[in-house]
Amino acid sequence: MNIFEEYLNKVNKVLEKNSKSLGLKELNSFKNISIEIPPSNFDYDLSCNASLVLSKLNKLNPIELSIKIKNLLSKEIKDFKKIEIAGPGFLNIGLSNEALIRIINEIFKGKKKYGAKKSTNSYNIEFVSANPTGPMHVGHCRGAIYGDVLANLLKFNGNKVTREYYINDYGNQIRNFTESIFLRIQEIKYNKKFINKENLYPGTYIIEIAKKILKQNKKETFKNFDESYSLLKKESLNQSMALIKSDLMKLGIKHDNFFSETEIVNKKLVEKAINILKKNNYIEEGYLNPPKGEKDENWKKIKRLIFKSTLFGDDSDRAMQKNDGSWTYFANDVAYHKDKIDRNFKYLINVLGADHTGYIKRISSAVAALSKNKVKLDCKVCQLVKLFKNGKPFKMSKRSGTFISANDLLQEVSKDSIRFMMLNRSNDVELDFDFDKILEKSKENPVFYVQYSFARICSLMRSVKKNLDVQIRLDPNIFKLNDIEKIILRKIFEWPKIVDAASTKYEPHRIPYYLYELATLFHSYWSKGNENQNYKFIENGKIRNEETLAIIILVSITIQRGMDILGVSLPEKM
Repeated sequence: MNIFEEYLNKVNKVLEKNSKSLGLKELNSFKNISIEIPPSNFDYDLSCNASLVLSKLNKLNPIELSIKIKNLLSKEIKDFKKIEIAGPGFLNIGLSNEALIRIINEIFKGKKKYGAKKSTNSYNIEFVSANPTGPMHVGHCRGAIYGDVLANLLKFNGNKVTREYYINDYGNQIRNFTESIFLRIQEIKYNKKFINKENLYPGTYIIEIAKKILKQNKKETFKNFDESYSLLKKESLNQSMALIKSDLMKLGIKHDNFFSETEIVNKKLVEKAINILKKNNYIEEGYLNPPKGEKDENWKKIKRLIFKSTLFGDDSDRAMQKNDGSWTYFANDVAYHKDKIDRNFKYLINVLGADHTGYIKRISSAVAALSKNKVKLDCKVCQLVKLFKNGKPFKMSKRSGTFISANDLLQEVSKDSIRFMMLNRSNDVELDFDFDKILEKSKENPVFYVQYSFARICSLMRSVKKNLDVQIRLDPNIFKLNDIEKIILRKIFEWPKIVDAASTKYEPHRIPYYLYELATLFHSYWSKGNENQNYKFIENGKIRNEETLAIIILVSITIQRGMDILGVSLPEKM
């Protein structure tokens, strides 16, 4: 149910039908016509820019064209009760009572899916994918919540969505991680002093992992690192991933699939991907110039396999092999994305940290080459999170060593607060996470303010002994909304447009923005009732009229849909 799309289609049909009489020669100009909610100082339900757009492109007088279009729309669209020409060519439209009631009833009928845009595409969203060398840190939280809410949003529209985690369990960092745990085992089991060498992991969580491994493997001696490596690597990764999954679960996040980098290597998926690229002449043997900042004399010119990524918009071609001939991390990643393509996803979305922006062009080039431009990869970068308390940067205890973990954050504030606030700004700008605001029970705390609006509605319904599923009967002959109810209803009409924009542009931050605005309108209405008897919700123990009851229920429906997408709870009492 999207009234903007519905009435835009009707307006365009009228214009196309009458294009000759209107003097329209540039029919392609229809695509720029839009229908919006007019500014609140205009007491109208919709605003259309048709006259403004068409007069410019067809070189017609905007006022004269506005008059013609107004007369046509008034005649052919019965739902349009009144139309006013405003400014240089805007048409402000008032809907009939019958139309408003029909729209309201349709929202009630499909309330669990109100705002959903029907779609049946398949998406793979890869997010978090933190190195399995320790718990999640605060920076990971933002990407985790962004990816999870984006998945919720796309599923809300009917799409098939796979939440995926790529486990970077191959390479030197895993060996260093395993060695760190081995040395802690030596410390615990054999009283050997832990030597914090370069590239090892110092966090106290390493000690906890070591203790668990010892408890579960009592027969193992773990005296020799090389002999113990295979078992210890497996056990260490299992324990580390258990920590990560636990943190994700606490944040309300559950992935559908975990994909191992080691599996890519063992199954020879890199070789398969490279063979495909070779067949299409996208791979060559050659030499690369030294990376920026590296001196020529320090760079070994070695013949290696090179992916011609510049053919697909990258800044330079990329090495698929290291100096020793082994595969690069990039080569493994290319193979991983080939597997995604083979699993028939139409859209791929990678949620990356702020330090991965330089990686986007090369992996996007690989997907384009492997799919022959049939599969689109979007990479969304989540910028840094800065913690503040008392107006100053806030540093919590670092149980994890050199970073603040997700679990540290969860000890301070609730899951609901974290999920809402991590989305309260666009993913591509830095986020200030202010503990003082989050702990306030006021308008300054957005998540509280939205939750409180729903709790107020529930309290209101309890006081009149009704539930939120109450049947509402609106009579077009007596249907009337006060000034605040009109504004709230128009804001509710915007919800499908918000969902559409948030899902097509991959911008889930639009949801909390919108919910906060809607909650603010409802709280203002509540406050107005305390000041003016004419705006009170309840008269003689009952909701004042069916129209007011309808508005209250519509607010609750819309807030529920939005908070469901965000994965944030809605308590009925606060």
